[in-house]
Amino acid sequence: MREICVIGGNRYFGKRLIERLLDLGDRVTVINRGSSAPPAGVTHLVADRDDEDSLRGALGSLTFDVVFDQVCYTPRQADIARRVFAGRTRRYVMTSTVEVYEYEHSTAPVLEEAVDPLTVQVDLAAPWDDASYREEHYGEGKRQAEAVLARDPAFGYVAVRVAHVLGGDDDFTGRVDHYARRIRAGEPIAVPAENHPATYVYVEEIADFLAWTAGQEFTGPVNANAYGTLTTDDICAAIEREVGGKAEFLPVEVGEISPFSFARSYGMDNACAAELGYTFRHSAEWLRQAVAETLGSGEENR
Repeated sequence: MREICVIGGNRYFGKRLIERLLDLGDRVTVINRGSSAPPAGVTHLVADRDDEDSLRGALGSLTFDVVFDQVCYTPRQADIARRVFAGRTRRYVMTSTVEVYEYEHSTAPVLEEAVDPLTVQVDLAAPWDDASYREEHYGEGKRQAEAVLARDPAFGYVAVRVAHVLGGDDDFTGRVDHYARRIRAGEPIAVPAENHPATYVYVEEIADFLAWTAGQEFTGPVNANAYGTLTTDDICAAIEREVGGKAEFLPVEVGEISPFSFARSYGMDNACAAELGYTFRHSAEWLRQAVAETLGSGEENR
């Protein structure tokens, strides 16, 4: 029986990850601030991951085979985690993001080497505790968090760079609903004048992939995304089948755009995951189901 620690993970694909680990027979410890209860069957520790003493105190003498960090957003958080979990785990899996590639402008799907954490400059003195700053620098925060964990590693480190996630009736982002509301009401949907496609991943599949990494030995960054990019049109077409109506797009040069439209390419190459032994499905295989689940009509389309 493996000892697994999950930092965060109380919602969306983190919740599904915990369920899969329990199904595999792992003993799971969940650490969060106590604002929400974790799934049944786990050991629950309450701590502030931004407070090193709080985290150490909650953990006591516990050690783990694998730690999953679902809520590491800044280099400062990674720095604390690196110190606290040094000697406590052999493997540390951080949930990262496609947004680490925000400075890459190639239209070709990007490989992991496009962002080498060892070359990323880290600024621990930046105002990472400020929520608005953290939100505005989301991709950069993840890049720097990866860099902290990659340098002079205290354990085997993995950064799972997750594509935009779709599916589930508990999608808290509101992005699919954003489109559904506008399509129902016949309201225009703002998109950039040159709207680029992006890679996505099904919520159930990213949970599967994360659980799979627990039993692997590879380290470093790995892209996690379905085969096949999706455009705003593709996603809206799936929504139209559920709610009726027709999407009306409004190209804009400046100003706010809809959540699944991009002024630059967000395509990732998942060849590394395939070489390691995990094959993602094509987005066309699950897109309709993912949208139906989020809009509450998933059962009738199964």
